[in-house]
Amino acid sequence: MQHEIKIGALVEAVDALRIIPQIARHGFESFQLTFWQTTRGTDLAEFAKQIGELAEEHQFVVSGLGVFGNALTNTGDHADMIDSWKRLIDAAPLFGTNLVSGFTGRIPGEPIPASMPRYTEVFGELSKRAEANGTRIVFENCPMDGTWKTGDYNIAHNPSAWEMMFNALPADNIGLEWEPCHQMINLMDPIAQLRKWTDKIYHVHGKDATIAWDVIREHGIHSPHPFYFERTPGFGDCNWTDVITILRQAGYKGSIDIEGYHDPVYRGELEMTGQVYALNHLKHCRGGAFVPNPS
Repeated sequence: MQHEIKIGALVEAVDALRIIPQIARHGFESFQLTFWQTTRGTDLAEFAKQIGELAEEHQFVVSGLGVFGNALTNTGDHADMIDSWKRLIDAAPLFGTNLVSGFTGRIPGEPIPASMPRYTEVFGELSKRAEANGTRIVFENCPMDGTWKTGDYNIAHNPSAWEMMFNALPADNIGLEWEPCHQMINLMDPIAQLRKWTDKIYHVHGKDATIAWDVIREHGIHSPHPFYFERTPGFGDCNWTDVITILRQAGYKGSIDIEGYHDPVYRGELEMTGQVYALNHLKHCRGGAFVPNPS
């Protein structure tokens, strides 16, 4: 029962074989393995075998694979993106996962609606490929500094965009990789949003935020004074007990994987101190250690 939602972490695939054996002993129950812009040069079958050996030794699962870049342009630094999506979709069962994640991509410099035809074309085909082996495609809700009007990487950062996306491509195996941080720093209420969108949330990133409302009240959101800080869970404003409660009520049985390397305080030599604190905090919010009912 306590493991119906696992608590884990993101690890860059290039470092996974080095990092995981060092941190798994702290109690991470899952790992998402991520690539940046390309999977070219990685023997995914061999990588899956090596990760599988570590998973058996350290008792964790692979919650998902991810590749992050702009598949809608698929040019320049992003020229391998569509092929990378295909490789990960095909390889996902080898890792024991049915999730592949990333950004949607977008037409650079254009408003979100201008990207919809290309989004439907690219991910319509990829969703069919994923359906063939029972794999789901999930989009992270990070704006990557984009807005409704312009951006370079992702359209899936706003509920209005989600409605457009899911109406344009109503595939059951396409959903969201959601985290409260990105919504909070755009001054949205993550709890109300979560209640509405649980049926499309297939993976959760553990990242929090602190909103400096005193700065906003004095300076607004366009001043030189920072009004938010991305945080490791347990150090920010998000109520993770509420998040896990809502997820459980909706029947969510995936992972919450901590996305580190963003906290302004628990960084550098304190990075893993912060991540392990977040791991234990999220387990506490999950209800602590499992206690069986009387027989």
